[in-house]
Amino acid sequence: MIIKNCLVFPILFSVLGFSCNKENKKAAVSESNQKTEKVSEKKPQVGINYTNYYKEAQQYCKTNNLNQNKFILIDLGLHSGLKRFFVYDFKKKEVSKSYLVSHGCGDNQWGRTSSKEKPQISNEFDSHCSSVGKYVVLDRGVSQWGIKVNYILQGKDKTNSNARSRAIVLHSWEAVSDSEVYPEGTPEGWGCPAVSNESMKEIDELLKTNKKVLMWVIKS
Repeated sequence: MIIKNCLVFPILFSVLGFSCNKENKKAAVSESNQKTEKVSEKKPQVGINYTNYYKEAQQYCKTNNLNQNKFILIDLGLHSGLKRFFVYDFKKKEVSKSYLVSHGCGDNQWGRTSSKEKPQISNEFDSHCSSVGKYVVLDRGVSQWGIKVNYILQGKDKTNSNARSRAIVLHSWEAVSDSEVYPEGTPEGWGCPAVSNESMKEIDELLKTNKKVLMWVIKS
């Protein structure tokens, strides 16, 4: 009996040890998966080189007698939870400010973030989409949104020629955050580039002192 018990206990401990190791491995794999999921939601590194856009914009401003101090580049190809509204300084050759900006909801529900990664693009009436192309920022007006200030946008390309008729303007919106919200998106409107209230205060000061600024909306 003593011999049998001596044999049983090592076997029992061996089984229990194997079972514990198995559970530990499962827990380790589960923890590893959770870490992978967390890592996947980290803010992506935006490695897009906009140098050619800056050069083309500067030449366009010279040719068309537009503001040669600043211009605005909006890249709708970036996730809407990232800052993708860039104020570029021609003289310093650098981005001086960047902000979150909304895009049009298209076929999706207004105020949601359904197309935060792939916005629909259209120049058609009632499409509720944003339009790509070059715009000239014109008169300062009164808005029903945000800080009650907007700027008229004149589309200069075939892809955004209906901007004024569609009442596409630059304005602020309480739903837009001051800081990046990735992996969440920025709420979507009916096609206007809308920024946060605090962002609009800064942009307003810029546009009050810099007239006929080029705004170029792209989708990289």
